[in-house]
Amino acid sequence: MWKKEDAKPQGATDNITAPVVTSKAPAATPASAPLSSSALPVSSRAAACISQGIRIKGEVTGSEDLFVDGLVDGKLNLTNGSLTIGPNGTVKADVYAREVIVRGKIEGKVTGRDKVQLWSTGQVTGEVQTERLAIEEGALLKGKVEAGRQPAKPSETKATAAAATSKTSETAALSSGTAAD
Repeated sequence: MWKKEDAKPQGATDNITAPVVTSKAPAATPASAPLSSSALPVSSRAAACISQGIRIKGEVTGSEDLFVDGLVDGKLNLTNGSLTIGPNGTVKADVYAREVIVRGKIEGKVTGRDKVQLWSTGQVTGEVQTERLAIEEGALLKGKVEAGRQPAKPSETKATAAAATSKTSETAALSSGTAAD
């Protein structure tokens, strides 16, 4: 009377266990099979994806990672995210992101706050601005490149210049005092 297990039909218990067994089998199969480059994940961190066959005209903004394997025409602004242009992706836009990885084609101004990477299949036509630039053999880059640290703000430049001037004056005073002796 108190045992609820006796009240359950025997088939219900089997149905619960069966999916667990079948879900393990497919996971084991890909691990044993050799992986090709097309089977690898496109972007392990991408929160959003514009797949092949999707066309977007306009402005795309956000702060998450984005993978583009379709066509984007307009403007892409990912303030704190990473943008990956897939091997089938075509972007005709001004792009701003923390990190830009180009495996397809991009035309426009590309600004990667931290880094811009051009893979061997990547093609960039336009202006590239970034702190760090990596270009694989076979990649195509046509346009203007500004890589490296951007100049400091004017207020920082004045403070640095003032400090350098005072050090130069001290060095000159020491040198002239030493030469007179």
